[in-house]
Amino acid sequence: MNRSIAHGAILPGLACDPNAPASILVVDDMPDNVALIRAHLTMNGYHVIEAFDGAQALRQVADHRPDLILLDVMMPILDGYEVCRRLKGEAATILTPIVIVSALSDQEDRIRGIDAGADDFLTKPFDRTELLARVRSLLRVKRYTDELDHAETVIGSLALGVEAKDPYTEGHCARLARYSVRVGETLTLNDGPLRALRQGGVLHDVGKVGIPDAILNKPGKLTEEEMDIVREHPLIGERICSPLKSLRGVLPIIRHHHERFDGSGYPDRLRGEEIPLIARITSVVDVYDALRTQRPYKPALPAEKALEILREETKKGWWDGQVVEILAHIVSTNGEGRSGD
Repeated sequence: MNRSIAHGAILPGLACDPNAPASILVVDDMPDNVALIRAHLTMNGYHVIEAFDGAQALRQVADHRPDLILLDVMMPILDGYEVCRRLKGEAATILTPIVIVSALSDQEDRIRGIDAGADDFLTKPFDRTELLARVRSLLRVKRYTDELDHAETVIGSLALGVEAKDPYTEGHCARLARYSVRVGETLTLNDGPLRALRQGGVLHDVGKVGIPDAILNKPGKLTEEEMDIVREHPLIGERICSPLKSLRGVLPIIRHHHERFDGSGYPDRLRGEEIPLIARITSVVDVYDALRTQRPYKPALPAEKALEILREETKKGWWDGQVVEILAHIVSTNGEGRSGD
């Protein structure tokens, strides 16, 4: 399997065909109701999937990944509220629009549907025009969401493609994401920064797609002119990712993960806490993993030696000492899971 695809799960996304008809799962324990809705939908070009109880609905979602779900409430095995709650509780289906179609119309029933995560409601007997209007509206939102997810996946694949060009960096992005998140959790960061750290593991060096391979994979020391070219990659990466609002949180990592506490880093020569915390975390873990990785010009260092070097460089004013010590504690407590250690 292509390595960039194998690691792509870090940035989940849908690779959908924009020309394919939207697929809609119709869930109702009454076959006549399913047949009626199917007739309305197929006449308008939609692909219909059917389920007749809640458990079957979950299986159909897993097998077919529908674009939208029309869900009855009163069903055997699992009712519609429970099906909705489960689907909205999973990362893979949380953005799939769900319309509860039910004869129940009390305010209490609607509140239960809202609590379960339903996106819309339709009361039986429904008007055909209203059904189709709501379907079209929710599918427009779903298509936009899929496009954003797909764009994230493409950018993630670009970043992992950079890693894949160098046999010595295999697994670097996954390790960087894993350890950066562990450091962030130790610092009790909330979900937003933790998500940025996870994405940053993949995307931190995406700007290297703009750097010639001859420079990136040069076995010897780079000239100053070549280093100037390499120093452009944080700015290139920021330009690649900044159009996507969903990636705004990771931009500080992409731009600033080569800054140093004493101001000797790049591209902005930030000092101390001017450097965003998530970038300081990523930079420390990035250097640690580089020290632990074999290169043509050096062996892989033992964990203790890599941490010793990080502490020496912290004394020089390069790294956030708190982050270095948290990483050291994580490594000594949990190990790394690398082969050959």
